[in-house]
Amino acid sequence: MKNIIIAGSSRVGKSTLARKINEELNYFVISIDKLVAILGEAYPQLNIKLNWDREKTTNNIAPFLGHFLGMFSSPDGSGLLSYSHGNIEENNFVLEGGYVDFGKILPILKAYGKESLKDHFLLIGLVQNRKTADDFVRDFKKYDTKDDWTYSLDDNDLREVSEDAVSFNKAMFEHLKKYGFTIYDTSTEREQILEKIIDDIKSNLL
Repeated sequence: MKNIIIAGSSRVGKSTLARKINEELNYFVISIDKLVAILGEAYPQLNIKLNWDREKTTNNIAPFLGHFLGMFSSPDGSGLLSYSHGNIEENNFVLEGGYVDFGKILPILKAYGKESLKDHFLLIGLVQNRKTADDFVRDFKKYDTKDDWTYSLDDNDLREVSEDAVSFNKAMFEHLKKYGFTIYDTSTEREQILEKIIDDIKSNLL
């Protein structure tokens, strides 16, 4: 079975969808945010940091993601099996995150014999293109917890972040469309849409 890449903007349901895939299809989850956090702590000289400069972090982590996806996806799409030890029947992964520039990742993948992303991965894009800045402000205030970096922002900073979210969603939509992702908009009825994606994934994998 193909490994899965979930890419998209912030707060669109990437982590929730990856968890559902883990629970229902037994794929293990690799979070780009966690990779960024680990690399940022271990190698600060790489300038790979969470919630800092999105463009720099995306550019700087691209070589790692390219080599990771190239090395740990075997030619027949069977995940990490050929690199693992022991009797493992299934060992597929779902990679999820927003720090992605496939224009920089794909040339590295080609060195591993992967000319096209969609020939080797199931590609799922999540965006929220139907939300305005006011909608984002409302949702940040409604759903933020102390674990969210936006939790302590004042109204002016929250407005700035929300306006950036609108622009980022539009840019992410175009980027994912360019590289062949199936794109879902979770602006409304997010849970129902995530359930539909699970059904679509099952149909693609059978």
